[in-house]
Amino acid sequence: MQRAALFSGDDAQTAAGDLGELLVPYMPTIRVPKSGDRVYKTECAFSYDSPDSEGGLYVCMNTFLGFGREHIERHYRKTGQCVYLHLKRRVIQKVPGASGGALPKRRNAKLFLDLEVNGDLNSDDFEYEDEAKLVLFPDHYEIPLPNIEELPALVTIACDALLSAKSPYRKQDPDSWEEELQASKHAKTLVQLDNGVRIPPSGWKCSKCDLRENLWLNLTDGSVLCGKWFFDGSGGNGHATEHYKETGYPLAVKLGTISPDGADVYSFDEEEPVLDPHIAKHLAHFGIDMLQMQVTENGLRDNDIKPRVSEWEVIQEAGVKLKPMYGPGYTGMKNLGNSCYLNAVMQAIFSIPEFQRAYVGNLPRIFDYSPLDPTQDFSTQMAKLGHGLLSGQYSKPPMKSELIEQVMKEEHKAQHNGISPQMFKAFISKSHPEFSSNRQQDALEFFLHLINLVERNPVGSENPSDVFRFLVEERTQCCQSRKVRYTERVDYIMQLPVAMEAAANKDELIAYELKRREAEATRRPLPELVRAKIPFSACLQAFSEPSNVEDFWSSALQAKSAGVKTSRFASFPEYLVVQIKKFTFGLDWIPKKLDVSIDMPDFLDINHLRARGLQAGEEELPDIAPPIIIPDDPKALDIDECSVMQLAEMGFPLEACRKAVYYTGNLGAEVAFNWIIAHMEEPDFAEPLAIPAYGEVASNGAAAFGTVGLDNQPPEEMVAIIISMGFQRNLAIRALKATNNNLERGLEWIFSHPELEEESEPALDMMDMDNNANANIAETGSEGPRVKDGSGKYELFGFISHMGTSTMSGHYVCHLKKEGRWVIYNDLRVCASERPPKDLGYIYFYHRIPS
Repeated sequence: MQRAALFSGDDAQTAAGDLGELLVPYMPTIRVPKSGDRVYKTECAFSYDSPDSEGGLYVCMNTFLGFGREHIERHYRKTGQCVYLHLKRRVIQKVPGASGGALPKRRNAKLFLDLEVNGDLNSDDFEYEDEAKLVLFPDHYEIPLPNIEELPALVTIACDALLSAKSPYRKQDPDSWEEELQASKHAKTLVQLDNGVRIPPSGWKCSKCDLRENLWLNLTDGSVLCGKWFFDGSGGNGHATEHYKETGYPLAVKLGTISPDGADVYSFDEEEPVLDPHIAKHLAHFGIDMLQMQVTENGLRDNDIKPRVSEWEVIQEAGVKLKPMYGPGYTGMKNLGNSCYLNAVMQAIFSIPEFQRAYVGNLPRIFDYSPLDPTQDFSTQMAKLGHGLLSGQYSKPPMKSELIEQVMKEEHKAQHNGISPQMFKAFISKSHPEFSSNRQQDALEFFLHLINLVERNPVGSENPSDVFRFLVEERTQCCQSRKVRYTERVDYIMQLPVAMEAAANKDELIAYELKRREAEATRRPLPELVRAKIPFSACLQAFSEPSNVEDFWSSALQAKSAGVKTSRFASFPEYLVVQIKKFTFGLDWIPKKLDVSIDMPDFLDINHLRARGLQAGEEELPDIAPPIIIPDDPKALDIDECSVMQLAEMGFPLEACRKAVYYTGNLGAEVAFNWIIAHMEEPDFAEPLAIPAYGEVASNGAAAFGTVGLDNQPPEEMVAIIISMGFQRNLAIRALKATNNNLERGLEWIFSHPELEEESEPALDMMDMDNNANANIAETGSEGPRVKDGSGKYELFGFISHMGTSTMSGHYVCHLKKEGRWVIYNDLRVCASERPPKDLGYIYFYHRIPS
């Protein structure tokens, strides 16, 4: 360790001449970051340590991965990499001047790390100082930087390139708003017409098409017009753009995003979002006072101020002094820009013991056996997130005595409260067109996406997602012949319809609707919201009632007939996830939310919904497949819009729903739902439907997972059509392969080989399982799906609430019951709940009561 002492204190310059010789053995391992390399210089791959942490961050000069002090040795042992760039940000108290002011100390205060500044610190009293040095393992030799003259040129170039590298999370996607916005060239000289236009605080609609979503106010003449669909993920007919082309008026502000902090402004001339430094003045011209305007997270499209504010106040428990909670299990999560849906779901997931044991309980083994790039490993990132939430390491109460002591030492140690799930979100949303964007998403869709990934990335002998899985028995009856068919399918959520017709306050709702329409017609402020009060028993009754089956083909009559379907639980899960189907679609296909209050019970008994199977006196429908109908023009095939609507109401992208219904041959929403779960990971999942001609090979986006990397793998839509006729999947694949993916010839091949229908092909089944992203969800081998059946009695322990008018906008908050009391998780804010709004939830989590 004598050599290490040479590189500290006053002897650093003495040893400078030996630096080149010292680094020679390590030169082959030092790389210069190139375009496309991900440089993790702000976050540890295994923890939420950063340069702000007490031990700083070590960045490998070969892999560019970052590691905290507790994890750097693991990477060194695994890879043998010896050279690391150590980064540290210090918070220094300024020295008071003789005049009473604060004078900065004469130290290197240059900031070169791409880190956020702690807003809790007073900039008049503290300043930041960034520090970088090379550290050589295993002896921890330290070489302070900059040391340009003494270091080899390659090392200097590599260090500079690493320090100037962009964040690996910065997206080039136009939907991402992470890039810094520039002030518009039109802002300073914008001419506003003195035409007397005044914009009301609510009731906005497009002046050309009456659309009430995605509205933009032109800052020159005050026109309110709708935007385009592609700009920010919301619907519109492009009238705002047309208006610009006709008039040349360049700037528009999005209504619903105006707040005291600013607003979303778009420049049609510059073709990008911009800043308007004079936005307050420009809005005041049309009678809009920014200080009085409310805004939701990153741009809600709620137009009615009173309903929106009321919902936000109730769900977030505004107006009530809430006590902050600290310690293990009470760690908040930073909102990365419309990532509250992820935060809410992950808080609920890691409150479940099975997930805690699977990931946090196995953390040492997961970390030790992680791949060379742990940032791209699902189990590692789940364990990292779980540990961050449950350890208490990032949720510590402020200690006044410690703060005073730190100030006396002229150094302030940053308090780490809450975690930033950037690395987790970047990995888990990779290649997903919706979750990888910065737009708001449906929390339920993300929950299903997460369960899909958990199934595909098993950890240990037990899969924690087993606690959600249950079997549904579907009883379909032909109304004419009275014969029945029983089938089973796997599900993870119980979807409860909202029984609006059973509202307990119908008279109030009718009166409110009349007042609302009158206010909109006269452009006056809207009346106080009246929320429909729906009995939970009515929703449960609606769930259990029979529903009509569209285009039902009766095998008893061998013709289309009326049919009804009833669903029951063939098994009850350990944890029951209940979704309230609040979201529906308007005539313009824009998702809408039913603003209702449902008296959700703390204790739930659904044992009466247990499936009973074929009953005495019931006669089964014959097992006869419907006739084969192959249209001459496949593009003329109708898509069952009713099934599309059912899927879209679950929160899935509209185009994905259309593809699911088409590729499953209009066999109903349940079959299409399974297709969606199996194809959520495809890059073109939400792209518009492109129908290939029969006999042609479909594109990768329209085909199943099996098409990727496999020669002559049949397109999934052809496989689905054959399966819908009653044939086994492996037989359908074999027939299409034997006929070069020609559907008609494939059917002829099956009919000419009847002896193959009874054969089993384990090898083919295994190959299909390996290439089906949802194989573990839909089927788990010959033993059938893994379920944890038991009693149907449950207790509520958590719920996720949504604020806003649709899944495309708004904010999510999670409430969890811990240690006998309710706690609200609102992104970084974690507090004891005083009035948990259990009647306004969107997703509810129940745990089985032991019998």
